[in-house]
Amino acid sequence: MVDVEVYGKMLSTLPEDDDHPYRSGPWRPQTVEYDATGLDVTGDLPDDLYGVYLRNTENPLHPAIVRYHPFDGDAMIHQVSFRDGKVSYRNRFVRTDGLLAEQQAGRSLWAGAAENPQVAVRPDGWGARGRMKDAASTDVVVHAGVAVASFWQCGDLYRLDPLTLDDLGKSTWGGSFPADLGVSAHAKVDDQTGELLFFNYGTTAPYLHYGVVDANHRLVHYVPIDLPGPRLPHDMAYTEHYAILNDMPLFWEPELLARGRYASRFHPELPARLGVIPRRGAPADIRWFEFDPTYVLHWTNAYESGDEIVVEGFFQGCPEPASAGPGGPADKMFRFLAQDTMATRLHRWRMNLVTGQTREQDLSAACTEFGTINSRFGGRPYRYNYAATNEPGWFLFNGLVKHDSLTGREERYQFEPGVFCSEAGVAPRAGNGVGTREDDAYLVTLTVDMNRDLSECVVFRADDLAHGPIARARLPERIASGTHSCWAPGESIRGW
Repeated sequence: MVDVEVYGKMLSTLPEDDDHPYRSGPWRPQTVEYDATGLDVTGDLPDDLYGVYLRNTENPLHPAIVRYHPFDGDAMIHQVSFRDGKVSYRNRFVRTDGLLAEQQAGRSLWAGAAENPQVAVRPDGWGARGRMKDAASTDVVVHAGVAVASFWQCGDLYRLDPLTLDDLGKSTWGGSFPADLGVSAHAKVDDQTGELLFFNYGTTAPYLHYGVVDANHRLVHYVPIDLPGPRLPHDMAYTEHYAILNDMPLFWEPELLARGRYASRFHPELPARLGVIPRRGAPADIRWFEFDPTYVLHWTNAYESGDEIVVEGFFQGCPEPASAGPGGPADKMFRFLAQDTMATRLHRWRMNLVTGQTREQDLSAACTEFGTINSRFGGRPYRYNYAATNEPGWFLFNGLVKHDSLTGREERYQFEPGVFCSEAGVAPRAGNGVGTREDDAYLVTLTVDMNRDLSECVVFRADDLAHGPIARARLPERIASGTHSCWAPGESIRGW
């Protein structure tokens, strides 16, 4: 029997007839927080699916000061828990400083990604440390039993209980948190060591830092990484012994930045560079390797193979598209949202640490992005990643593709028109002796079904994606579309 309770509701000043393309339709935001147990399930929910799926969502509550960009929305964490063949759901806004301030004011106070910093009510400056609200709405990971929400242009790390979504405050790391720059989204959790590897970046030298937090939430390593100038890294990778950072030729235009304008441009005359540093290495230990110019939004994994470091991610064939999005050619503010216009495809980069030689190759001609893997293989040799296909011209996912990096085989599932999914979580089967094969797992995602005006949590077998969902659990409300997610095995959650 379904038991749904309203936990709370946030103030929203958005118009009821809002027609903004990323605040309506599949991106219609929510205001209500729910606790729901015993969700109705169709299909066969497996008994060995044990853990929680967490997804972060950009969920705005107030009109932008001038121009809204979907990256500006406040963080809402959706959590679906599985245990003993039963499924529950809850959602919570992340109680960031920015959200609380705007709730009190009843309006937006910070400039968004597509606005002039001068319109901000709050102080000017770079990123989430000034003109932009630290919305914590980009990524979510679970480190040492705690869920952590983060923002794409660096900010605080907001902590939640992964089971209850109770607010646990900000990360402090025993007073060592880098408050001047914060931490970027896409910090990496190594399941084998329990470490959190992270980076941050800014507009003044040395422009980039890299660090490591241990399984006891202590900052144990933090070093500056010198770059030629301010850059816009969005993700990082790691192997068993190394961290991989990047210097991509898409960054703020220096002349405009000097005048306080944060406008990025692709510089095709510059190479894409990958920096390899020992996981506890000094600044002088980093080695840079040059590749064909591109921008990489997300890496899937990296590993060591003999003398080589192998990195895989999504190469952009058109890193600076002229235009994209539902508003047509004139609507350039959405040009970096639709992966089909950026022509993203799975790619492999190789770096030989002995000879210094590099190699790179496409692994697929398919346009995919937002790939996830079985995290037990993070930083180690692996075979499969599960990526999303997109609705042409939109920041919406309409299907999943299983890429086999060994054979090149691809397996697909396409949702029916009007149904959109989230980044998939890879959930290894629970139980002793089970789950030793990499794709002996399940895929979990959330859907937005515009045809039936509902949302579901959908489960696939990772070794048979094309078969389609094996189970669906209906959520209390049709949720807003969203992006990044993670899977936390039940045994990693304390007290469960």
